[in-house]
Amino acid sequence: MKDVHKELKEVVSSLKGHLIYQRDILLAEGIPAKEGSGVRGQGSVGHKVHTPKPTTDHRPPTTIGSPKGKSHKELLEELRAEIGDCQRCKLGKTRTNLVFGVGNPDAKIVFVGEGPGRDEDLKGEPFVGRAGQLLTDIITKGMRLLREDVYICNVVKCRPPENRNPEPDEIESCEPFLIKQLEIIKPKVIVALGTFAAKTLLKTELPISKLRGKFHDYKGIKVMPTFHPSYLLRNPEAKKDVWEDIKMVMAELW
Repeated sequence: MKDVHKELKEVVSSLKGHLIYQRDILLAEGIPAKEGSGVRGQGSVGHKVHTPKPTTDHRPPTTIGSPKGKSHKELLEELRAEIGDCQRCKLGKTRTNLVFGVGNPDAKIVFVGEGPGRDEDLKGEPFVGRAGQLLTDIITKGMRLLREDVYICNVVKCRPPENRNPEPDEIESCEPFLIKQLEIIKPKVIVALGTFAAKTLLKTELPISKLRGKFHDYKGIKVMPTFHPSYLLRNPEAKKDVWEDIKMVMAELW
């Protein structure tokens, strides 16, 4: 039997989170909220507007649609602000920087990795270490694109201690934000880098070696699983397999 009290509590929490989110949008745009709405405004439009700072939060991202007419860049910025100083899982207590994602908000291709490493944790940007340099080479030398032409993010946004694998509860806490990123960007192709990215997106237990080499589907978006760049650093002979995967991606894009 379902826990009715628990469901009611979740509904109330979700509604409260949405009201707070709408309040922050109103404050950011200098629009006073209506009286009696439960959302406090700024007063007159002439008052100084303060953009709300990201706050510590434990709620998942809002599922309420964003106002029409906003760019992908604006929507991603709103999502980052909504994540705030995230403490939704235990990784929030050990990280240095939350690593959200970088690149073109209107990208046709999104690269999804596993999680930040030491270099990424220190800089707050995904794929900036040795594995990141290899990914950059794939993008710039192989695909003849700029890194700024694509979008790069991870399944989990905070570094697991000692670069261990992300645990199921950590993936569960962070996955809604990855889903929202992909919903906003609407890429034509997703490249899933490594086992955890592929398993999270495709909901499968098959190893990456069985998944790579062909397209899969994620909510109508084509997904190409391939080896993670860190795996290529340890197994350079696998680079030829990744190149074959990337050639299929390029053929799909162009």
